[in-house]
Amino acid sequence: MTLRPLSRLDRVLVEIERALGTAFDPQPASNRPSPSVGVLETALDEADRRHAAGLMRVNHVGEVCAQALYSGQAAVARDARVRDQMLEAAAEETDHLAWCGERLHELCDRPSLLNPLWYGGAYAIGAVAGLVSDRLSLGFVVETERQVEAHLEGHLGKLPPSDQRSRAIVRQMKEDEARHADQALAAGGIDLPGPVKGMMRLAANVMRAVAYKI
Repeated sequence: MTLRPLSRLDRVLVEIERALGTAFDPQPASNRPSPSVGVLETALDEADRRHAAGLMRVNHVGEVCAQALYSGQAAVARDARVRDQMLEAAAEETDHLAWCGERLHELCDRPSLLNPLWYGGAYAIGAVAGLVSDRLSLGFVVETERQVEAHLEGHLGKLPPSDQRSRAIVRQMKEDEARHADQALAAGGIDLPGPVKGMMRLAANVMRAVAYKI
């Protein structure tokens, strides 16, 4: 049986399905088992539970944004190799999304109520960057992943010391993000101007402050 190429409408429907799944599915399927498998769950007092949940909610939002960013970039990429790289990275980010969602459930908490807003904003940024050029799009990946890597390192210092399950997830995510940045740089990603990096940090700080609570 010969499969027909996807039409423009097909692609739009695929993007809508991906957006709805990312923004509203609290526990999507992952391709890799969670790094927390086999790690002993320890009892947390209420303050530590709420704090760990807030941090993992922030990480979950970060993965929602990563999905949206990569999807927006892939949708307008000129080079098929760049598109494939974006989609491959997005698949790994789906694992992160699933792990964070699962951990939030274990902590008796929920994802951010603003996930549709986070997704829409990140998708638009990814699409705009991709429309300018593939190299700029890859540069956004490099800088985004470098900032996320630093942010995850910070979370390793903020998570309750006894919450080893969350720590295992964050450590693996940090490793994956560093690899995504290296791959995007090797593929031709450009170094973004300082003011753009600063605006990205500011937007990320706002997102973290809001997502920690909402």
